[in-house]
Amino acid sequence: MTSPLHAQVFESRDPAEIHEFLAATYDPALRLGGGEDGYRLVHRRVDTGPFALATTGQTADLDIRVDDIGGLVVCRTRTARVERACDGSADRFDPGDVFLVTRPHLPGALRWEPGEVEICVLDLAVLAQVATTAPARRPGQIRFTDLGPATPALARQWRNTTRYITDVVLTNPITSAQPLVIGNAARMLAAAALTVFPNTAVTDPTTSDQRDASPATVRRAVAFMDEHADQDITAADIASAAGVSLRAVQLAFRRHLGTTPMAYLRRIRLDRAHHDLVRADPRRDTVSAIASRWGFASHSRFTARYHASYGVPPRETLNT
Repeated sequence: MTSPLHAQVFESRDPAEIHEFLAATYDPALRLGGGEDGYRLVHRRVDTGPFALATTGQTADLDIRVDDIGGLVVCRTRTARVERACDGSADRFDPGDVFLVTRPHLPGALRWEPGEVEICVLDLAVLAQVATTAPARRPGQIRFTDLGPATPALARQWRNTTRYITDVVLTNPITSAQPLVIGNAARMLAAAALTVFPNTAVTDPTTSDQRDASPATVRRAVAFMDEHADQDITAADIASAAGVSLRAVQLAFRRHLGTTPMAYLRRIRLDRAHHDLVRADPRRDTVSAIASRWGFASHSRFTARYHASYGVPPRETLNT
């Protein structure tokens, strides 16, 4: 099984062709104005399914109106200046700024001056996975209460997250073909977005969550992880299998094991990778391929974790 990763490069000086491409890629109802015949747009995009990352630059003053992009769209200006109007607010952004293009399912307007921007489109279902409080009481639509980052430090966190995913995950053909890696990257982006931009996602455990954070919950969760470690499971999936809320299973692992459910899952996957390295043929198999199969995108981080756990680098295990 491989991920649906699709890399695309589009370049044109034809305004009609540019409009058709942007509408097909982002919003069928997109309206594009401004510019002159012969202005140039270059768009490089990697679409994984649950998220897409793009870098696009153009040479004109463009007016863009969207009705419903259908995902969470985060923009970072590289060299362009952008004005945005959405839900009664109007703002101007300079190179380096990070912002939401619009609230999900609401129209918005942009004035995009010549230059380059980075765009991340995140599936709203991934946001819901990360923010889910309980299997039977999923939150309503998450509402972002501000279209800008809460602090400049959090804006830097967003830039660092997208840079890591671009440089470590998407540029490596081994890791980018692994569903576990792509799933982890999508949830990393979702968690970053929910941290960076103020929103209404519920985070505090309830009285029921406190009661459900029991050793029995841990046992059910661990059994599910052991059985499904090779699949792209989420913390919400683990909570659902344990029959409790996400906050309860997080609290149970912290209370009884001193860790988080996803950190425990990484430990299981590290053990599986160790097992595969022991049985692998060094003439055909590589450390990177085995690590990425179990969801480890960064070779250096995998090596450090492996060495800390087993006392030797993974290459030594493979070659023994």
